[in-house]
Amino acid sequence: MTEAAEAWDEIQALYAQSGTRRYGLQSVSQLEHALQSAALAARQGEDDEMVVASLLHDIGHMVHRLGDAPAERGIDDRHEAIGAKRLVRQFGHGVSEPVRLHVAAKRYLCAVEPGYAALLSPDSVRSLALQGGAMDDEERASFEAEPFWREAVRLRRYDEAAKVAGLEVPGIEAYASRARRLLSQAGSATRGVP
Repeated sequence: MTEAAEAWDEIQALYAQSGTRRYGLQSVSQLEHALQSAALAARQGEDDEMVVASLLHDIGHMVHRLGDAPAERGIDDRHEAIGAKRLVRQFGHGVSEPVRLHVAAKRYLCAVEPGYAALLSPDSVRSLALQGGAMDDEERASFEAEPFWREAVRLRRYDEAAKVAGLEVPGIEAYASRARRLLSQAGSATRGVP
């Protein structure tokens, strides 16, 4: 079995083990949310990196040990940083950076887009307060200087829309070839890197 196939199998096993957990206070599971996000990205014609980033953007929620809905208990789980750290070596920056920045993108959109905050789910509103609220001018400029800020904003939009109970979307196997291709490319690029 190749390294890419093993890495993909580990991701699928993580979703099989933890994906049935409720996504925050929503009526969808972690897996349903991930699949809806990826389906939205694919429907918009996004490239493999963005589709896989959309699928895996909340993987940090499934690997931390803070339990379900830590925001409800006043805890910012920093899932975006946890997830990006896990994904960068496996997939590269095209996947990990939009994941790392998707929480900042929520803060950014609240600052620059009138009415965006009113569209947030109650769970997103609660976590927004823990994450620092809407960005100020300096934070916005810093965010816009990030190489993957536009991708993060698009990912954020898929994230917010991917909370529909009972929505039928393709299963995780629909993304296997995209993920394995990226895993193989990143593996080739990082071989021999300490």
